[in-house]
Amino acid sequence: MYYQPLPVGTAKPPLDPQAEISARLERLPVTREVFWARNIVGAATFFDGYTVIAIAYAMPVLVREWGLSPGQTGMILSMGYLGQLLGAIFFGWLAERVGRLKVLLFTILLFVSMDVACLFAAGAGMMMAFRFIQGIGTGGEVPVASAYINEMISSKGRGRFFLLYEVMFLLGLVGAGMIGYFMVPAYGWKAMFVVGLVPAILMIPLRWFLKESPRWLVANGRYEEADRLVTRMEDSARAAGRELPEPEIVARPVQRKSDWRELFQGVYLKRTLSVWAMWFSAYMVANGTITWLPTLYRQSFNLPLETSILYGFFTSVGGVIAAVICALFIDKVGRKRWYTGALLIAPLPLLLLAWLGATSATQVLILAGLAYAIVQTVTFSLYLYSAEIYPTRLRAVGTGTGSAWLRLGSSAGPIVVGWVMSSMGIQYVFAAFAVILLIGALITTVFAVETKGRVLEELSP
Repeated sequence: MYYQPLPVGTAKPPLDPQAEISARLERLPVTREVFWARNIVGAATFFDGYTVIAIAYAMPVLVREWGLSPGQTGMILSMGYLGQLLGAIFFGWLAERVGRLKVLLFTILLFVSMDVACLFAAGAGMMMAFRFIQGIGTGGEVPVASAYINEMISSKGRGRFFLLYEVMFLLGLVGAGMIGYFMVPAYGWKAMFVVGLVPAILMIPLRWFLKESPRWLVANGRYEEADRLVTRMEDSARAAGRELPEPEIVARPVQRKSDWRELFQGVYLKRTLSVWAMWFSAYMVANGTITWLPTLYRQSFNLPLETSILYGFFTSVGGVIAAVICALFIDKVGRKRWYTGALLIAPLPLLLLAWLGATSATQVLILAGLAYAIVQTVTFSLYLYSAEIYPTRLRAVGTGTGSAWLRLGSSAGPIVVGWVMSSMGIQYVFAAFAVILLIGALITTVFAVETKGRVLEELSP
């Protein structure tokens, strides 16, 4: 069925404005506006990733400077993730009501201001409190940004386009490793938080150059604004020499207000529970591994500070390489098949490491690093998948509540590592992580749905 949109500037919206806006967006290539939206928001996401992991590279110094126990170390690493849990849920809900861009601006302001506060932390208690509040901001930024980017692009090549944006988060992790390696030994742990102040300047282009999501606007009754934005994108495509086909309506979204309870109703119940399980299992292992490794190398294997940080950096780089491979091929392989395979393969090096006893830093670097890289292809792409399985009225809150389980898993990971290391030994940490991933693989196989190449409105009525 084809639909001819009304002339630009019409006062009266069509009978089905959401379907019309969706159909017009679906026929568009990547326009200049969408390209720069991805890059600007991606820069903010880079520093979100940097902020999340910066504490891991400060910890080898803080452990000795403040005389921290393994329990205190685990709590400092975990408090940021607990804050992210609250931020993901609250700001996901808020973004459905006030818009994507307003929430993005506030979350960036919040996590930057807490970077300043962390510079003045004088002990474990203060650092826990500041990291908790900072986590609220970082937890809100990524799921809302993910919903925003997903809503701006068509289904054709959506996985590759979005995941190349999401790689910015992983590059933030790598950037933290580089800063940690070069600056922490020379200038101390505070150098990690000074660099984190840079994203404050990103609020300028976010505030003045980016526009609200047309899908969100029309879903909230603001058709004329959505029409103007899509018309501008269409004009940009034509100015670049692209011929646009007639918009084709393949699905008509349900006209309904956002209600979080719908996450647990109808077709969305299985989607919600399965994606929560994937978030929790993958991130518990990935972040439980990456946040502890620099301290583990320093405390358990007595490596020099520079070497401990460098090994952690190598692990982050491996995760980025694996993520780029995933971004390039996930549209061909499919989401469900990729996730199931990754969650089944990643436990193998972990089980081998447990069997060998994790007796050397080299064993941990190679085998734990390999498992982390494989799991990272799941963790970084779950924002894509979560945004695909929900309709516009639920996309931000669904992605936010789903990523809240990321925070639960991420906060539980360092605590579990600290407890198991103290009571049983390091090799049992890797065995436990392998079992968690296998459970995640089983749930994915049974309940996950495939989304590749399908229009958002078709996937989620």
